[in-house]
Amino acid sequence: MTSQVSSPTTPDRPVLGEQRKPAKETRKLDRVVIRFAGDSGDGMQLTGDRFTSETASFGNDLSTLPNFPAEIRAPAGTLPGVSSFQLHFADHDILTPGDAPNVLVAMNPAALKANIGDLPRGAEVIVNTDEFTSRAMSKVGYAASPLEDGSLSAYAVHPVPLTTLTVEALKEFPLTRKEAERSKNMFALGLLSWMYHRPTEGTEDFLRKKFAKKPELAEANVAAFRAGWNFGETTEDFAVSYEVAPAEAAFPAGTYRNISGNLALSYGLVTASRQADLPLFLGSYPITPASDILHELSRHKNFGVRTFQAEDEIAGIGAALGAAFGGSLAVTTTSGPGVALKSETIGLAVSMELPLLVVDIQRGGPSTGLPTKTEQADLLQAMYGRNGEAPVPIVAPCTPGDCFGAALEAARIALTYRTPVLLLSDGYLANGSEPWRVPELDELPDLRVQFATTPNHVAEDGTEEFWPYLRDPETLARPWAVPGTPGLEHRIGGIEKQDGTGHISYDPANHDLMVRTRQAKIDGIEVPDVVVDDPDGQARTLVIGWGSTYGPITAAVRRIRGAGGAVAQAHLRHLNPFPRNLGEVLGRYQKVVVPEMNLGQLAHLLRARYLVDARSHTQVTGLPFKAEQLAAAIQEESADV
Repeated sequence: MTSQVSSPTTPDRPVLGEQRKPAKETRKLDRVVIRFAGDSGDGMQLTGDRFTSETASFGNDLSTLPNFPAEIRAPAGTLPGVSSFQLHFADHDILTPGDAPNVLVAMNPAALKANIGDLPRGAEVIVNTDEFTSRAMSKVGYAASPLEDGSLSAYAVHPVPLTTLTVEALKEFPLTRKEAERSKNMFALGLLSWMYHRPTEGTEDFLRKKFAKKPELAEANVAAFRAGWNFGETTEDFAVSYEVAPAEAAFPAGTYRNISGNLALSYGLVTASRQADLPLFLGSYPITPASDILHELSRHKNFGVRTFQAEDEIAGIGAALGAAFGGSLAVTTTSGPGVALKSETIGLAVSMELPLLVVDIQRGGPSTGLPTKTEQADLLQAMYGRNGEAPVPIVAPCTPGDCFGAALEAARIALTYRTPVLLLSDGYLANGSEPWRVPELDELPDLRVQFATTPNHVAEDGTEEFWPYLRDPETLARPWAVPGTPGLEHRIGGIEKQDGTGHISYDPANHDLMVRTRQAKIDGIEVPDVVVDDPDGQARTLVIGWGSTYGPITAAVRRIRGAGGAVAQAHLRHLNPFPRNLGEVLGRYQKVVVPEMNLGQLAHLLRARYLVDARSHTQVTGLPFKAEQLAAAIQEESADV
């Protein structure tokens, strides 16, 4: 799983063929935010991915924000069809994909109109002039060309006929014009690679492997990529290139790779199964933005992974629960609508007390909602979305790389306490990426479990029996017996069971005992104390968050402190049960501010549990918080402290 690892060291300056080094002025920058934007068919996600991969190999810290429509292919040239990829990279530690792009690459008028409002004054705008036809401009509401009417005077505009230049560069290849035009994203990638001195060998190798079955197409894309690089070096319109040094101080020693949240989570699940010495079973139904986990895990049969693409969400979790009964590390993946469908079986897993990982990659709701946009509005569903008293532990990663550790932690809880666990990631983490240090083997937890192999109770007549609900006194977990183990035949299911024996029971006192015992088991889960970042101990305001808000909150807190303000920060990975010291931490501060990408679900839980005046700052735009806006909101909440 570490075959694509890169280490953040400074490579030699990239050279294409026998080209000389650029003679133009080179300026040093500490960070840059670039956004590629175009139609869904323009390859913006691929372009962004390749620029990100080369940036990671160069050793910059980075954070990405892919943003694309839910439609398979929206009408070409329309605003709903715009797809974009934003990358923030720097020579120091960064936390977000950036509030505003320094550079926008707009492949058509729709891409320009959809994104120009996010740019600060002075930003560079590279536009594909070939697409600025009267018809294309009128389609998005431009009465006149924005390249000529002065409306872009606040920006440094670079008009580039990307399509024409690409077709010209590929005229020697046996391609139709339409086929040649499709390579214009590689021309743009080559140009941006020249502008920011990105390595190039990795992209050329990638293209040759991607189109290995069509070598002429591979070489055409490489030629377009090189033509873009050469255009940047030779044209007078680009007089300056830029260097962003590797972020050497931001990375502890180790082996690094660029990783997305869904990929990190997939690797975490495989690692958990190996550390537990259990086969991994995934029962899943494809749903955005969780499907990548199913795709990735299907590639790892060599690690004992078995993937089952079910006919629907209910079948997916039913198969996973059956695998848990059979002794596997069982997982089901989905998003919010799928959790709703799986809720009855999650309740069954609570009753059966079997380890099961339910991975919810949250997206905008309700119902189908915004399939490709991010949100963290499933917290209350995860906490309470089942009939009866059915408590479930909840774990939430905070960065794309942290999805690896969160998967291991969710597995630890599920296996140790014999319970389903909900892991709440979201679309921003799932699709975003960052440099991730590959852990050493001795850093990984030991997750091995002991299956029941012998009877555990002696009846009054001296007969040895197996009681499936005879609990561990420390964890309250019941024994896990693999079906077919001689002498350990037992009954489990959804109807209430008698304590110890597991016989069906309608006794009121027994039901009360079992309900309270299951709750006590969850309440007793050992989780680390919440850590507070309060450098001087003088802050009166605490900002607390969970999940993917970590990056924007931390960036906002840094801005406030940089301006002389005092504010404390804490972030929750465990949402059920809460860390044991959380009440004491909340009580230290006069103000508690809770930024969330929902309408205040964590704030609601904190108010109910700890009786604190938790102030919500919420956003449900389908996009992550911007650090600058969040800093202003926190300062406003803190003004009267």
